[in-house]
Amino acid sequence: MTEEHRIQNEIRIAVSDKCVIFRANVGTGRTADGRYFSTGLPKGFPDLFGVRKSDGRAVFIEVKTLKGRASREQLHFIQQMRSIGAVAGICRSAEDAIKLITEE
Repeated sequence: MTEEHRIQNEIRIAVSDKCVIFRANVGTGRTADGRYFSTGLPKGFPDLFGVRKSDGRAVFIEVKTLKGRASREQLHFIQQMRSIGAVAGICRSAEDAIKLITEE
């Protein structure tokens, strides 16, 4: 398990009482018979997404390690979601995610 996956799992557990949260896999994959497929999600779509239980607002969390940097597409997606009223941001720990969700 990578460091980023470990952080994602910690965030999912930490926010589960405040959000219905899902993990998204963005990109392409390969079937057993060698065919490629797309997940259908746009570039920049965050690692975690869901709905805040208190008010139904959409939540988007891009998970990064302490040294990880967000791509241009990820920053654009976060900015666009915030502009329409969603809770969105970059989190490097469960504490960051709780703060993002409770302070928005």
